[in-house]
Amino acid sequence: NTVVVAANASDPAPTQFLAPYAGCAMAEYFMSKGRDVLIVYDDLSKHAWAYRQMSLLLKRPPGREAYPGDVFYLHSRLLERAARMAPEYGGGSITALPIIETLAGDVSAYIPTNVISITDGQLFLEPDLFNAGIRPAVNSGISVTRVGSSAQRRGMKDVAGSLKTEMAQFDALATFAQFGAEDLDPVTRRQLARGERFRELLKQEENAPVTYENMVALFHVANEGALDDVPVERVRDFESQWYDYMAANLPELLANISETGELTDDVAGQLMDAVAAFKQTADLVAA
Repeated sequence: NTVVVAANASDPAPTQFLAPYAGCAMAEYFMSKGRDVLIVYDDLSKHAWAYRQMSLLLKRPPGREAYPGDVFYLHSRLLERAARMAPEYGGGSITALPIIETLAGDVSAYIPTNVISITDGQLFLEPDLFNAGIRPAVNSGISVTRVGSSAQRRGMKDVAGSLKTEMAQFDALATFAQFGAEDLDPVTRRQLARGERFRELLKQEENAPVTYENMVALFHVANEGALDDVPVERVRDFESQWYDYMAANLPELLANISETGELTDDVAGQLMDAVAAFKQTADLVAA
């Protein structure tokens, strides 16, 4: 079930100011009934603008960027209503996803820094990545989590560490490589080539979720270099064919990863044997 509380740009500032609180009150009703609620605030930048407009009209003293001094409390009192109730109080929950608009990618602006300091992490979506066809257009350098690996199962922790390192190195090197790759050393060339393949792996279509076990298996073989000899334009084909191959030939291995949540040495070895056999039969030559 979905409830939409809409305050359009043409609505008065007080209406835009009150809309998120009205939506949160409805979410709390369902939480009190033991339901798990997801509430999306789209977006809190406009909410802050409406509050600034009201405050200036009320002649409250302006502060940084003309916002009133209590603008932090404006959003903290809203987002801190997201919670999980104890079982004796119904066990319901609210998960809040606030959306913030940045101007020219400036995450150090007043409202973005306020909301970042309140939340458990952020996903920073970059227009340049979106326009380059990289979707979801997540900037892996600015996107962080304060919950960290505590919210991940063991297998994902094992593969995500190497993946994040490779992507961080790729992002750092890609800027310099655009000025000419002919003078780069072999190690740098390898990092760039692997980063391009990882970037292809991280692309995802709408309404196309990937199971935990498939992600762990795919990222493990990628970290071990299984895609290094696959043409970049065929990486997405590798991914889809690999999922089909594992489901048809090694469903028990995927079930093991799903049930235990771990990537043991034995499972890792079986995955490398499987990808070697898969690559002998897969059609992955350059288009």
